[in-house]
Amino acid sequence: MSRLILLPGWGLGPAALQPLIGALREQGVDAELAGLPAPGAGDPESWLAELDPRLPDDVWLGGWSLGGMLATALAARRGARCRGLLTLASNACFVAREDWPQAMTRDTFAAFRDGCAQDAAAILKRFALLCSQGCGEARALSRQLNQGIPAEATAQRLAGLAVLAALDNRAALAAFAGPQLHLLAEADALVPAAAAEPLQTLLPRGAVERIAGSGHAFVLERPQALAARLAAFIREADDD
Repeated sequence: MSRLILLPGWGLGPAALQPLIGALREQGVDAELAGLPAPGAGDPESWLAELDPRLPDDVWLGGWSLGGMLATALAARRGARCRGLLTLASNACFVAREDWPQAMTRDTFAAFRDGCAQDAAAILKRFALLCSQGCGEARALSRQLNQGIPAEATAQRLAGLAVLAALDNRAALAAFAGPQLHLLAEADALVPAAAAEPLQTLLPRGAVERIAGSGHAFVLERPQALAARLAAFIREADDD
């Protein structure tokens, strides 16, 4: 049985991925959820240094949003020690750069970060709404996401945002030679679906696919369909 470790996204905790974990297990994938690092430093290297010895070798790595970006960086770091990579609503760069405009604008991100420093509870409520935007049952999904928000210090949330802004996985995506599947949502308010084409050009082996009629929270909106796609990709790659 293939083993998959999934990392959650920023701010909303692991609850959003629990239905997907259950659905993956029904599909025959030994899936489990790992927590994000807890160090206060907001630099990717310290987070990866904490994750690498904690997570088992020779497994599939994946995650949602920030979790997917961390999984990508860790997969490239591990190389042959990683069986494959699966990301959900994750960009190569979360914040736009001159040579990667298919991302959140710098001004929008800066306003979000400043709002988190001033009133984290209000920003997390808004964030849950943005995650749900574009989904069929947006208000219900937003309420579900809000219910799973863990208690964290504002400093830890800000450190996570710093990591999110600093990560640039273009070289990591190009360097990882294992199988890769990256799923984006067509109506995502946080990660533009327009990133699909430039992402695909980076991959030495793998695919980028768009999920129609859904937003950033598609992991919670449609866990059964998502689990079926991920499990099929894992089986096909493991049979090669």
